[in-house]
Amino acid sequence: MDLFDSAQAVPADDAPLAFRMRPRQLDDYVGQQALVGPDKPLRRMAESGVVRSMILWGPPGVGKTTLAELLAQASQAHLEHLSAVMAGVKEIRAVVERAQQMSSTVILFLDEIHRLNKSQQDALLPMWSQGC
Repeated sequence: MDLFDSAQAVPADDAPLAFRMRPRQLDDYVGQQALVGPDKPLRRMAESGVVRSMILWGPPGVGKTTLAELLAQASQAHLEHLSAVMAGVKEIRAVVERAQQMSSTVILFLDEIHRLNKSQQDALLPMWSQGC
């Protein structure tokens, strides 16, 4: 199971409340209706299957990861989740390679992007320079 699958999984009764209450589809997402509501920019991107680059910013717990999961689900894209704090160059290169080999759209959710070091940035450069 990966993060993309977890957006659709039904949580166990003993799971933490925040996990049990997490939205399972874009219609369930609370807040930012000017972006995710019917016929709004993020909703249109997801429904068209073309999710463009974006930066999600906010304090912990506001739903950035959940929104990324829901956008991937709604656009039928594969979601890759990396933490800039935990992932090394090897993991970043592996994700880039997997993304280039996939026939479907890949959304890269890069948590804590401001913590990328120079070598991590260099590992992502080929993907960014191609407009991926």
